[in-house]
Amino acid sequence: MAQREYSNYQKDVISNYYRNLDAIMLGKLADTVSELYLADSQTKADKLWQKVHKAMINLKIPEAIINNIMQKKDIQILARNLQDWQSKSR
Repeated sequence: MAQREYSNYQKDVISNYYRNLDAIMLGKLADTVSELYLADSQTKADKLWQKVHKAMINLKIPEAIINNIMQKKDIQILARNLQDWQSKSR
């Protein structure tokens, strides 16, 4: 398979994306927290918690924190931690 040639502009866009990937992922996690607040069924909430779990793993959150959040499945705790993570990423 031939390697693709990117223009300088495309290289800059790709580079910026990966440089800001943690902030992008934190933003998506924040959106998921909002969806959890609005979840109208347990099935939907369970799927969103699975999404939260994957996001925390991808963000390399310490396993002890992930386990604590996933055991309690408390949106308030998740939201407070997310706020801390966002403030540290700036």
